[in-house]
Amino acid sequence: MPTPLLPIPEIAAKLNIPDAFIEPWGTHIAKLRLELLSTPRPPSQRRLILVTAMTSTSSGEGKTVISIGLAQALERIGKTSIVTLREPSLGPVFGLKGGATGGGRSEVLPRERINLHFSGDFHAVTSANNLLAAMLDAHIHHGNALRINVNNVLWPRTMDINDRALRTIVSGLGGLTNGPARETGFVITAASEIMAILGLTCSRQDLRRRLDQVVVALDYDGKAIRARDLQATGAMMVLLNDAIMPNLVQTTEHTPAIIHTGPFANIAHGTSSVLSLRMALHLADYVVNETGFAADLGAEKYFDIVMPSSGLQPSAAVLIVSARSILRHGGKNAGTLPISAGFQAGFANIAKHVGTLRKFGVPVVVAINKFPDDTVEQLDAIAGFCRDLEVELAVSDVYERGGAGGVDLAEKVVAAADCCGIASVRTLYSPDLPLREKIETIARQVYGAGEVVFEPTARKKLEVFTERGYGLLPVCMAKTQASLTDDPDVLGAPSGWTLTVRDAELFAGAGFVVALTGEMMLMPGLGKSPQAFRVDVDDKTGAIQGLI
Repeated sequence: MPTPLLPIPEIAAKLNIPDAFIEPWGTHIAKLRLELLSTPRPPSQRRLILVTAMTSTSSGEGKTVISIGLAQALERIGKTSIVTLREPSLGPVFGLKGGATGGGRSEVLPRERINLHFSGDFHAVTSANNLLAAMLDAHIHHGNALRINVNNVLWPRTMDINDRALRTIVSGLGGLTNGPARETGFVITAASEIMAILGLTCSRQDLRRRLDQVVVALDYDGKAIRARDLQATGAMMVLLNDAIMPNLVQTTEHTPAIIHTGPFANIAHGTSSVLSLRMALHLADYVVNETGFAADLGAEKYFDIVMPSSGLQPSAAVLIVSARSILRHGGKNAGTLPISAGFQAGFANIAKHVGTLRKFGVPVVVAINKFPDDTVEQLDAIAGFCRDLEVELAVSDVYERGGAGGVDLAEKVVAAADCCGIASVRTLYSPDLPLREKIETIARQVYGAGEVVFEPTARKKLEVFTERGYGLLPVCMAKTQASLTDDPDVLGAPSGWTLTVRDAELFAGAGFVVALTGEMMLMPGLGKSPQAFRVDVDDKTGAIQGLI
């Protein structure tokens, strides 16, 4: 029998949050006012735990489940804890993966509301992005006083649904009254610069500064046109006024969870908002923060983009592995081979990710996400390999057992975090490294590439960004999550291969440059059999069915 949800004021009371700083959105969701960060907090050593994974299967590696279960387990061993997660995007909810609220006895609730419209943050981001696009087009229509070159409009529109048909479109085909005809396109909301800005901002003042700096187009002299030039910042601030506040919910064991913003890790920076992390660290001793996909994506971007921007340094990293993901790297026949052979490619992938995390100076704990069909021989083989790597290991069974299934993991994470010297945590590269060399550093040291090829479009844009004064920004790699390489079909941990950078985008407000590699798109498409086929509503009760 599921444990009944507690009213959200009771979850806030567990964290000693005064009523003045919560704005309830119904019975089980609340917005946290930013003024909460100005309240005194008792002296304590706060620990931020980063959760990442090996290169996983198409259904994910269980990072959300284990992040939630670890936070619950930390409470079971006497620690105050909060799990911080990204808000689900409707793209995956109705696409390939389904929802993003965990599962079993390690879930954030109410899951239907969180997975769907939640508190409206995604809609606010979508509206702010598209308002800016509309104001840009309106300015051009009404005389174009800023001399915007319609062939150099950089700002896309956005929507939170996978729709490949909108990647590249032509707008303004209705004649002069409907605006000039020009090529444009859509990105998915989770990949938009407004989402990245909201995720990286630390205050309303900082949000205004970042929105001001958004580059939307170039004029006929090549000068950047910004959102502030279009007088759009105030209107976007209005639309984001509630969305900037993090959302408080609860887990299946009533552990507090803060869920805020939703940047993808394969095409954006891939972690919960800086404001949610600051609030969680203000309120709890241990904060468990999920980063998207594997360590080559979410974790690398946390250390190289989020950490320098926010100053929030992790004390330990959890790397999630599973027998089924290890077997995936061995190919379709891996399950019929002896473990020593079937696991070999998967073990190489684990070793690569452990090595990557160690480059950032953070202690690593491997967590085996245990599935019912795992054999003792498989678990023993993984444990033996981790001993060879000299990395701590714990088996996690939080899906079936909740926090009780993660106590060993929690104890090992606490021990690792307590041994971590914050001074040892570092980025992969320095800001003054040229943009191309930053990309090459990530490709070689994190992905295992031997060479990086820059196609003419990417090479030219990176040169222009540097000339315009953006060369000190970090780089956000847009790369497939299915492989360490830029080819989703290449498994294991190959070395010496060639990474292709085909394009680049400037996110001046967010404060990074996006490098697009391989066939990665900023607008995904629906598959042949999407999750949308399997969801519905019961006509009599209104209950949502089939949402996973």
